[in-house]
Formats: sequence, structure tokens, C-alpha cells
Amino acid sequence: MNKKYLITGAAGFIGFHLCKKLLESGLAVAGLDNLNDYYDVNLKKARLKQLQEMGNFRFFRTSLEEKEKILDIFKSERFDTVVNLAAQAGVRYSLLNPYSYIDSNICGFLNILEGCRHFGVGHLVFASSSSVYGLNTSMPFSVHHNVDHPISLYAATKKANELMAHSYSYLYNIPATGLRFFTVYGPWGRPDMALFIFTKAILEGKPIDVFNYGKMKRDFTYIDDIVSGVARVSEILPAPNKDWSGSNPDPATSCAPYKLYNIGNNNPVELMEFIEVLENNLNKKAEKNFLPIQAGDVPATCADVDDLEKEAGFRPATSIETGIRKFVEWYREYYR
Repeated sequence: MNKKYLITGAAGFIGFHLCKKLLESGLAVAGLDNLNDYYDVNLKKARLKQLQEMGNFRFFRTSLEEKEKILDIFKSERFDTVVNLAAQAGVRYSLLNPYSYIDSNICGFLNILEGCRHFGVGHLVFASSSSVYGLNTSMPFSVHHNVDHPISLYAATKKANELMAHSYSYLYNIPATGLRFFTVYGPWGRPDMALFIFTKAILEGKPIDVFNYGKMKRDFTYIDDIVSGVARVSEILPAPNKDWSGSNPDPATSCAPYKLYNIGNNNPVELMEFIEVLENNLNKKAEKNFLPIQAGDVPATCADVDDLEKEAGFRPATSIETGIRKFVEWYREYYR
């Protein structure tokens, strides 16, 4: 209970919920965020305000790319556990603004690794993404599968994070755990994601764009399940795999203290079913604009979460009916 956490991306969707959960558990939490304008800054500030009203929370406003500031924070605060959630997110935006992904997700993550290396961090937990599976079509997606064929720069930077973290884990014996999140949704969610976009458009009587003619399948994962998984895994230090072999390397483990997990619902839902549940909760039908699949998108995702269940004793289980209902209730309340 005396552990001191750093959560980067603290004013973001997952970061906000994770900070809140840890603070409610009585832990000391430092939050870091640059409050950029990738989406509505007022939503980020509203999340942050809630955290600042809780005890035991400190906030640092800076970007991961600001090397000296990041290292000064690590030096002065001496964190036990770091959870890196800050990143330039979004597959589609990576087609428009690729440099921001290198700045934040590569250069910024290097500064986090250097902070962990030089200032005695006991456990680095970092966000990866289901997008790393790329052209892999073997379902469900397993952390033990090879993922060398990403199809967006965003996915490539997340794969790079896994490789960078492994290098530092091996070289400097830093316990590092990577978490591949699968399509996270729920209250206080990101306005650039489908559920938010659809809800806003349907309520305003505007058409929604339905890509791949509605034939997408996603392993939608409710935010409470995500943060429960992150909180549990942050308490489990990865140990070197004594059976690991360089002649038959397991991508999810290592001879270093390094581990990868999927956090997903293990229950893919067709996009049309997802939209139908949303329509039922809004009591309003969507006008649909059917379009081909977008560059960088994969047609389906499904998480194998056996390792998460076996080692962390946790398996996401919130249904889309429950999750979408809670999101709609929050949306109506927040935007009145």
C-alpha cells in the first residue's frame, strides 16, 4: 500500500480511470499529461478535475518528449511502479500525422525507459495495442503469436515499444509488462472512437459511417475490465522464463523479466450488432452510410486472455449491453 505510482496519460480515457481506481485503493499516484488538443481538451480537464479533488494525487503537465523534465520528475519522485499510457493514439490519424507518432510513441517512450533505468523503478507496465496483430488472421490473437506485420504506423510504434521495453528489461534487469488493449469503450471515453462518434451523430440526426459495409468484428472491452486488468498486472512482477529458448523464442516471455498480456473481452461482436445495441439504448435508429474498409484497419479482432486469467486471476466479462448502457447514461448526463 506504500507503493508510489506514476501514470502517464493521466487525463486520458484509460489513464483517468486507472488513477481513480488506484487512488480509491489508498495508493499515492502522480499523473502526467500534456493535455494536448488531439481531442476536446475540456473533456481531459473535466477528468483531471475529479482526480485533483481526491487525496494523494499529484499532477505534472508535460509531454513525454520533454526529456529533461521527464528525467527530473523521475529523479525527484522515485516511483515504485510506472504505467505508461501516454501515446499518440488512433490508427486513422497516423495516416495524416505520422511524425507525432514517432515523437510521442518512440522518442517519448525512450525517455520513460531511461527514467526507469536511472531511477530504480521496480516495475514498468506499458500500453501496447491489439493493432500490433496486423495481418495475422489466426484467431483468437495470442501473445505467443508472431506479430511482425503491422499495417499502420500506430501499430508499428506499439510493436516498437514492446521491442524497446524488452531491450531495457534484458540490459538493465527492469521488470517490464506490456498490455495489448482491445477496443476500449465506456464512460469518459475518447471522442475519436466509434461509440462516441456514433452516439453524437445519432442524437443529432446525422448519418454514421459504417466501414467494411458493417462486416467488422471487434473485441470491445469495457473500461472497468481494462483498469482491473492493469491494476492486477501492475502487482505481478514478471519473472524470467526459465524454459525460454533462443532456438524457439516465445514472443510473450523472455530470459529477461519481461511479459506480454492481452486484455480483451474474448468475445468479438459484429459492428452491426454493436450499432443495434446503441440504437436500442438511444431509442433512435441510425442513418447508415456503408463504406469500404479504411486503410490501416483490420476486419476482426479477438483476444486470447488465457495467460491473463492464469497469472492474474482475471478475465474481462462485461457485456456490450451493459457497457453501452453505462456509456449512454454517462453521455446524456455529461452533455445534457
